This record gives sequence, structure tokens and C-alpha cells, in this order.
Amino acid sequence: MLNELTCEYLVNPVGLDVKKPRFSWKLPAGQSQAAYQIEIPGLWDSGRVESDASVLVEYAGPALRPFTRYTYTVRVWDGGGNTAEADGFWETGALDPAHFTAGFITADPADGEICPAFRKEFTLPQVPASARLYITALGLYEVSLNGKRVGDQWLSPGYTSYNKRLPYQVYEVDLEHQNAVSVTLAKGWYCGSFTWARKSNLYGGAYGLFCELHIAYPDGTKEILRSDESWEYAPSAFLFSEIYDGETYDARLARDFSVFGADVGPLKPAVALPYPTDHLTAQANEPIRITQTLRPVDIFTTPKGETVLDFGQNMVGWAEFTVSGEAGERVVLSHAEVLDAEGNFYTENMRSAKNLITYILKGGAPETFHAHFCFQGFRYVRVDEFPGEVTSETFRGLVIHSDMRVTGRFACSHAGLNQLFSNIVWGQRGNFLDVPTDCPQRDERMGWTGDAQIFMKAAAMNMHTAAFFTKWLREVALDQLENGGVPHVIPNSLERDECASAWGDAATICPWEIYRAFGDTRILETQYDSMKKWVEYIRAQGDDEFLWNTGHHFGDWLGLDAAEGSYEGSTDKALIATAYFALSARLTAQTAEVLGLEADARMYCALYENVRRAFQKTFVAGGGHLTSHTQTAYALALQFHLTDDPAAFAATLNGLVADNNFTLATGFVGTPHILHALSDNGYTDTAYRLLLREEYPSWLYPVSRGATTIWEHWDGLKPDGSFWSADMNSFNPYAYGAVADWLYAKLA
Repeated sequence: MLNELTCEYLVNPVGLDVKKPRFSWKLPAGQSQAAYQIEIPGLWDSGRVESDASVLVEYAGPALRPFTRYTYTVRVWDGGGNTAEADGFWETGALDPAHFTAGFITADPADGEICPAFRKEFTLPQVPASARLYITALGLYEVSLNGKRVGDQWLSPGYTSYNKRLPYQVYEVDLEHQNAVSVTLAKGWYCGSFTWARKSNLYGGAYGLFCELHIAYPDGTKEILRSDESWEYAPSAFLFSEIYDGETYDARLARDFSVFGADVGPLKPAVALPYPTDHLTAQANEPIRITQTLRPVDIFTTPKGETVLDFGQNMVGWAEFTVSGEAGERVVLSHAEVLDAEGNFYTENMRSAKNLITYILKGGAPETFHAHFCFQGFRYVRVDEFPGEVTSETFRGLVIHSDMRVTGRFACSHAGLNQLFSNIVWGQRGNFLDVPTDCPQRDERMGWTGDAQIFMKAAAMNMHTAAFFTKWLREVALDQLENGGVPHVIPNSLERDECASAWGDAATICPWEIYRAFGDTRILETQYDSMKKWVEYIRAQGDDEFLWNTGHHFGDWLGLDAAEGSYEGSTDKALIATAYFALSARLTAQTAEVLGLEADARMYCALYENVRRAFQKTFVAGGGHLTSHTQTAYALALQFHLTDDPAAFAATLNGLVADNNFTLATGFVGTPHILHALSDNGYTDTAYRLLLREEYPSWLYPVSRGATTIWEHWDGLKPDGSFWSADMNSFNPYAYGAVADWLYAKLA
């Protein structure tokens, strides 16, 4: 029996807008493949193919039909003639949005800011044989049918460049003779208050619902139910919902909107929303799901007299609770990552994000609730109001993230390194919610490109990130500026045209690392134009064709050698920018070579060599020294192959580390590379001294302070219990977790 049979990285996906899907499988342990066969009954048979290929083998049959299920069998032979096989299926989506006929609907603007619940009752001539719901929203949605929530996905349709690419989801549903469907909408990223500037209506002012219910009867006839003005709506029990600030839910207002014939009170007709459907596309990545449940490990009273739950782990998701009480009584919860030096609940580092959940009881039987259209990053929950006794059985921590399967694990005899690795994985869970965010708790949570490219290698070793980054990289290309520049965050919720080295270079680094990790040439084909545009953007920036010495850059962000009061490390920004110019040119040349684009490969290889020479002429001082004498500068020169004398540069880097009492002085740019630069050039012992150091600054210092995720600052929480700062001090980013790449590739 073959293992892990997938279609486009997914197991039996329902709803794919891929015209030539690819199949992958794993052989039983100890078996070596000599040939394979893929058979799709009545459509395509590859025949026996003498090949050991088992990753992303492309469909080569006739054109696929939309809204159709296909079954397939993969059969393999080993050298001894033994066979193994497995069956799977996938369903196409629309394949082309023109195959949809529904339109968007919305609520009457006169109703103000409500979270509407749309409703449709319908009676069918007979019980269907099957049904599929194709659905998306401008905002976030939750759908229920005949009294039950549909699917196990949350925060759908996710965070995307809504006006350029809007994913829809597909659900297999069971229908009866009489049915009722309801869909509740919330603002989410689409029109809620977002970014630290608290911009509203980033993508539009009226959120909307789009859906088609495709019904197939036993006699072969079909019917489609569409979102249109025959739907009705009313305000839901969600009185307030924002990504940063949380939710208010009044259970007294809850109605059985998805129950046929239920008395739901007065309804209003839905309003047609003129909104294009030509950029609808089936969801291509794993959805956000609840993946774990935690229980509080402690309940305590702070010196201020507040009741606080400790879940023992900095996590992302929701605090779910079960409560009994009188109608109108409230549960009010606040969330935090850490406690202050006195042991009190600390929220200043959340900045303006309130992270507040308010639940108003219906009264009577026990009631269970968690947030639906927002998320919190927290280890601690302060119980501001709660009728009854607060116990560990009352609360649960529901962990959510994009549900990628685990691909790698690390464990060793060193307890501190094991905890560090756990912190890295938890940071990835918390920040991989449909896009790779910078942090999951304060008024930010955006898709910072620099963080993503820094962590790419480690991310792919920890989890199967191919589908996740395929989705995000499409948005990188969509939000790329006309001049080829790549904004700091994707989706470009900052609405800025600024670009910076090491951040915008995600356009070249991320596709290449997905290719390296998963052998996916299609990601290179899809992103190649974006890669070229970025490199040409850089080429046009400098006052020399082969230097990038103009514009704003973050530099070695949060470098420990930064000037007092600065977030930017002391490494020359032009050196960093030119080094990344060289890297992006080289990766684009290598991509062109993989794709068989020989002329492009030669052109970008020549560009890389020219940039490399310009780097040496401008930034190499001779004698194994750079003009910018920092750990980060030497690490980049070594890892990006910019020096003709790596032995001298490595000796200088090693000396810098030794002169700094064998401690790090690097920030975002240098940290992912410094251990590799040392160990690749004969200084493995120094790399280990850096890795195993427990005093500040080090990877293990936060571990010694009880960290359960990666910190934004090496000393986010100081030895005396004070904080690095209040304005930018997350305890759950993931960039410095890039060290996992070295743990796998060098230590292991």
C-alpha cells in the first residue's frame, strides 16, 4: 500500500482550480520504485512509466470538466516486480470563474455596523444524492445548514488581496427534503480596523456573501441555489467583531437561522452587491483549523487581586469556556503573553489591540463559547467577569493555525535545545494563519516579507509549507508594484509603495526555497516573472547599475550593535542591500536554468557576477576585512559567496565573535546566517558556543526565562523582570527561529 497519496499537496481535495493537477506518493519502507502508473478511469491512463518519479507527477490527459469528481489509482513496481498501489480522488472547482452564475449580496447600509446572518429556506422535490456548497465572502463567514455548522475551517476565506484574488471554499453537504442555510458575516481583514494606523475598509466598505449550492438528484438531474435577493437577513448575536479588539456576543439574541421553519423574528431582503467575480479562485492551501486543545496549568490571583489562567504555553487561538448563570450575566476575558516583574497581568505590548472577549449569557442550561471571527495570541487569560467558579475544567485553550502536516522533528540530549525547538514550532503555528505574519497578538499581524524569507528553510523542514507559500506567493506577485518593487507586507495592507532589501527579496528567496524543499518547478514557473521584476527593480535603484545604495532599508533590523535608541543594526545598509541584490540575481539565474531559459540564465548570471565585483570594489577593504566591520556583514559575504577569500573573512568573523565574548551582535538579517557562516568555514566550535550560550544575548536566554515561543528581542524580558520596551516587544514572532535550519542541517 502506498502512503501519503496527494493531489496538489492535499489529500483528496474537494475544489481545485488546477487544470493539470500533480500527484505525489510515498513508497512502503524499504521499497525502491522502478516504474509507476496513474489511471483515471474513463479519462486517462499514463501506462507503465519506467521512472522513479513519485513527487508532483503531472496529469497529462484531456481537459478537465468543472465541478467534477475524479478518482485515480497510483500503482508502482519495484525492481523485483512487486507492486503497491493506492486510490484517491479530487474534485475540480469552477476552473474558470465564468462558470459561476451567482452574485454577491449584502445587508442594507441603513442597518449600520452589524454582523448579519443571511438565511435561505428551500424545499427540494426529492432528497439529493449529493450536494456541494461553493462559498466565499468579503469579510469572514461561518455557514450552518439544518442546525449544524458546516466544515471544520475557521476564519474563512482567509487573509488575501481581496480585490485581486478571492479564494472560495467547497464543502460536501447533506441535504434533506426541507432545508435552511444561514451564513454569518464579520468584517475580518476585509473592512475591519487593521494595521497599527487602524485603517478601516482597506478593501471595501460593504462586506458581502457569494455562494452556489450545487445539487445532484438520484435521477441525474441537477439544480443550483444561488446567493441573490431572494435571501433574507437579520442582525446576528455578534454585536461586535474585530481582528485586533475581539468580539462581543449576546446569546440572548441567538436565533435558529439554519433550522427550517424556525421562528427567527423579522427578516429583511438581501441587497445585491455589484462586485466582480472574475478573480474568484478555489482555495489552494490548507485551511485554518483547531489543531490542539490545552487546559490551564494554573489559576492564580495576581498582586492586584485579578484572577488569571495560565495555559502554560504562549499560543494562538481562543479561550473556550463553559458557563452557567442568569440571562444578562457576562463573561469578560482579557489576553496577555507575559506577566510583569511583580507577577501582574501585562498588556502594554499589545499596543492598541484590546483582545477582549465579552459573552452575554442566555441563561438556563450550561453555555459553551469561544470567539469565531478573531484570534488572540496569549498564554495568560484574565477573567474580568465570570458568574460562578473559575476552574481548570471550565476553560480550554483552542489552538488554531493553517493545518499543515508536520514534516520534521528535532530532539537531543540537551533540554534547553529541545525547548528552543518547541518554541520555534509554536512560533510557526502561531504565525502561519493563512499568511506568514510577524506576530499574532498586537495591532499588527501582517504578512511581513522579511520574516517570511528569513524563516523559509526552517519552516519547510518543520511543516509541509508548499501549498501555504504557493498561496502567499501568488499574492506577492499580485501586490507587486508596477515598477517591480515588493511592498514590506503582503497582502499590502500598509498601502505603501516602499520597498527594502532583505524584505522584498522574499520574491526570489521564497520560491527558490520551496523548489529546493519540495522539488516544485511549477512554483518557479508561476513566480518567475515576479522574480525578474524584483531584480530589475533593484537594478534601477542604485546610482551605479550594480549597487543598491539608495532608498530606505531596515538594515540589520533589531541588531544588537545598533546605536542607542535605534532599531536598526550598525551594518552598512548599502552593503546589505547590494549583498541581497547579488543573491536575488543569482537565484533568478538558477531559476531560469531550471526552467530551461538559457538566455535569461546567462543574463542573470552575468548580472550576479557584476554585482559581486561591485560589492568587492565598494565594500571589501582588503586583508579579509569589510568596510562595515560587523558580524552580519561577514556572515552575508560568506553565505552569499561574495568574497574570493572566504578563509580570511571567516577568520575575521570568528574573531569578531570571540572579541564580543562569544556572543551574538546580529539582528534579523545576520542571525539566520551566522552559524552557517561559521560552521561552513571551519569554526563549528564557535557556532556551538553561540548556540549553547544561556546568558543574554542568546537563543537559550529566553528559554532560561521560561519562554515557550521565540521572542522579538533577545532581551524582551530582562533578568530583573523589566521589559525591553512596550511599543515593539512581541513574545511570539518567529524570525530568530530560523536557527532550526542549522539544527537540522548541521547539528543533526
